[in-house]
Amino acid sequence: MALIGQEIDVTAIARRWDGLADHNPLVQFIDACLRGPAQVVFQNNPLTGLIILIAVAWGAFDSGHPRIFGGGVLGLVVGTATALALQVDRASWRKGLFGFSPFLTGIAVPTFLDQRPLMWLYLVLGAAGTTVVTLALNAVFKRWGLTAFTFPFVLTTWVLLLAAYQFDRFTVLTQLTPKFPGEGTLTGGYFDWDLVPIFLRGISQVFLINSWVSGLLIIIALLINSRWSAVFAIVGTVGATLLALWFGADGTSLDKGLFGFNAVLTAIAVGAVLHRPGLLVTGYTLFGIALTLFIQMAMTSMLTPLGIPVLTGPFNVATWLLLLPDRHFAPVPNHERVKETVVSSVRRSV
Repeated sequence: MALIGQEIDVTAIARRWDGLADHNPLVQFIDACLRGPAQVVFQNNPLTGLIILIAVAWGAFDSGHPRIFGGGVLGLVVGTATALALQVDRASWRKGLFGFSPFLTGIAVPTFLDQRPLMWLYLVLGAAGTTVVTLALNAVFKRWGLTAFTFPFVLTTWVLLLAAYQFDRFTVLTQLTPKFPGEGTLTGGYFDWDLVPIFLRGISQVFLINSWVSGLLIIIALLINSRWSAVFAIVGTVGATLLALWFGADGTSLDKGLFGFNAVLTAIAVGAVLHRPGLLVTGYTLFGIALTLFIQMAMTSMLTPLGIPVLTGPFNVATWLLLLPDRHFAPVPNHERVKETVVSSVRRSV
């Protein structure tokens, strides 16, 4: 009985919060911002977003780089405010759909650029630009019934990093030595066989955070809103990491969870959000995890000569390929809702 009472209290609190957001513009803005981090992993829940923010803060402060958390919050606020100024579809804005890519851009800029005052201006411009890119790409992808996912963040961050190489005021910290495949070794390194923390870091790396504690917090955040999303996030990181290990991928990158995070997003999207979970969908998702890993390795070979990271590019490419065949794993109610969201988000803004 006590547990039931607690569940009722949580529901009541959520309803009161939603009601307050409906009538208070400041709370409404905060609510939209909180949903932004949750939308990175396809969840429309402010509490999920809050816990993800805590996870990012933990990882940033634990690594001695609190500016990463500050950059994420700044990017989230700027991106959300920019969308509001551009008068985007209000319902989509309320769901945080214009906050998640700027949030990731805000994390990426202080992660890959050295700490200088001018970096913050660069970040603000990048976050605002990410919102514009989101509108542009969604206008293109809606023709195929798709969404741009996190590709606005990927494209904007690639541009920012490539441009930074040409500016004396910035130092790019990707730790990637530009080299073509075959010129020296791209694999090897030390691998710690403590697999559970590695799997958890594969989840935290979705937000460019190298922390198993952050990964655990993100799983908790997913469980609050969708148990299936949490399950498939674990399946994604475990499957991709073990497959990369089997094929002999770089040990240092494996230890950091860098081969799991793209597959985490693919697994959540294909297995839990865009289709109803089931045996056939699970098989298709497992195939998608492998596809995501292979695309990530190919993109790494392509982008290493440029000295920029793949980010979540492999997830975007793999998921588009998995969705374009339009396999009808009926019933797929979530897929229809995603389509409606994409269409509504660009109808008023294009």
